Amino acid sequence: MALPNKGFQPKPGGFQKPGGGGFNKGGFNRGRFAPRKEAEHRINHFIRVPQVRLVGDNVEVGVYSTTEAIKMAHDQGLDLVEISPNADPPVCKIIDYNKFLYDKKKKEKEMKANAKVSEVKEIRFTPNTDEHDFNFKAKHAENFLKDGNKVKAYVQFKGRAIQFQDRGQLLLLKFAERLTEVGVLENMPKMEGRRMLAMFAPKGKKKADKKDNSE
Repeated sequence: MALPNKGFQPKPGGFQKPGGGGFNKGGFNRGRFAPRKEAEHRINHFIRVPQVRLVGDNVEVGVYSTTEAIKMAHDQGLDLVEISPNADPPVCKIIDYNKFLYDKKKKEKEMKANAKVSEVKEIRFTPNTDEHDFNFKAKHAENFLKDGNKVKAYVQFKGRAIQFQDRGQLLLLKFAERLTEVGVLENMPKMEGRRMLAMFAPKGKKKADKKDNSE
């Protein structure tokens, strides 16, 4: 009579592999079955509508059954991608979906790199700023405006210098005249506390082109 094998005994509560393992709560091994990220577009068999409108260079534009459109895509080794889900019927293209996403992200990255973030650069004067210092700061302001940044110019009044506000206004208006070619004075000089401020914006290309044409 054969004796029972005592090398392995199942534990109460269900079958487990020798040496551990088993399943996590929920019924699945979460390490192996990670949730899949939802695609940006519906593709292939995830397109549930009965008909789609095909567009693109590699097909005859028209309305097809979704099953037929998917087969056409598969025959070309490509994907059926829904590009306009709100149309009736939805508009699809037969393309390489991975390449489509790659090109899209590449274009977005290039656009982001080319988009310059406008900053506000500050230029500080005193009522007694001399001509050399004025020209030096004006050149910096011109470069800031050419780069697409705004310029906040201000005259700082300390102590009794506050009585020379007219001198500060004249200096800022002279500064505005110096920057005429590259910047636009957004507001007349005004006092804020012990500072007299003037804000300059880059001169737009359209305005410059219009000016050139009128000449």
